[in-house]
Amino acid sequence: MKTKRKAVLPGFGLTMGLTILYLGVLVLIPLSMVFLNSMSLGFSGFWETVTNARAIASYKLSFGTAFIAACINGVFGILIAWVLTRYQFPGKKIIDSLVDLPFALPTAVAGIALTTLYSTNGWIGQFFSFKIAFTPIGIMVALVFIGLPFVVRMVQPVLANIEKELEEVSSILGASRWQTFCKVIFPELIPAVLTGFALSFARSLGEYGSVVFISGNTPYKTEITPLIIMTKLEQYDYVGATAIAAVMLVFTFIILLFINVLQWWSNRRYIQQ
Repeated sequence: MKTKRKAVLPGFGLTMGLTILYLGVLVLIPLSMVFLNSMSLGFSGFWETVTNARAIASYKLSFGTAFIAACINGVFGILIAWVLTRYQFPGKKIIDSLVDLPFALPTAVAGIALTTLYSTNGWIGQFFSFKIAFTPIGIMVALVFIGLPFVVRMVQPVLANIEKELEEVSSILGASRWQTFCKVIFPELIPAVLTGFALSFARSLGEYGSVVFISGNTPYKTEITPLIIMTKLEQYDYVGATAIAAVMLVFTFIILLFINVLQWWSNRRYIQQ
């Protein structure tokens, strides 16, 4: 007679209840307070706060630079993950560890280091005929730096699990290396790349420490939205700060939801094939 095997974790009811409680206390309640504080402005006051010219300029800069940085990380994240997964070379462990450095390095330290390197007289900036630090280009450099590990770490395990027999069969059937990558390997990577892109994009939108030094903080030009929020907090304008934070929260949620739906569609389409 077979005995029913006991689960390691408690049943669905208890674990689901604990999950909702945990997320409610740490996520839902703090985020709901952002909207509750914003409501004290009234609709007209809220609309005036979040749509003034300075705030709109910061939205365009923050979302634009975050999107471009996430796209750059998507391309080079695949390349770095490919090298770390498919090749053996001296110093591989060191390079693999360096990928995670932005996670451990304090963002303020990263901002100061990048500003020193990419300023007009910096070690790298002096070789360019145009300014990098204190421009939107410098902001993108900082966002690429802090977002790269997300893509690499999402793509690496997927690449490692792809069966090399599939590539060999593709080669035997006459496909070139580029065709094998585009039609055999890359479709397997799409969900992981989209997830890494979403994480990199979301991380870049909320980044403050590494960007505030290299951006220059010029209103209407290089002022990011998190800086406006911090400025309002320093001026004790808590309601105005939460209003702008609510706008960022809504747009970020919509974009992440869209990317997750796209990832679900990609997985479903791949399974059907």
